[in-house]
Amino acid sequence: MSISEIDQQNWSIEALNKAYRQGYMFGLSGEPQQACPYHSDVIAAAWEAGWSDGSSQATQIGFKRPERAIA
Repeated sequence: MSISEIDQQNWSIEALNKAYRQGYMFGLSGEPQQACPYHSDVIAAAWEAGWSDGSSQATQIGFKRPERAIA
């Protein structure tokens, strides 16, 4: 299931769970919340909830986001 398929108005529990898991992994890996690939309000909210949980988990375990080199 692609992002464009998930990002439709006809969302399902499966689509919400997938968006949440993707957001969680982004948050856990230190990616910015602005990286959300979804536009549909409901799917984006699921992704953002996952991102928030993943980001909180990363903070609890002491994950430090790597510095990005400036070219």
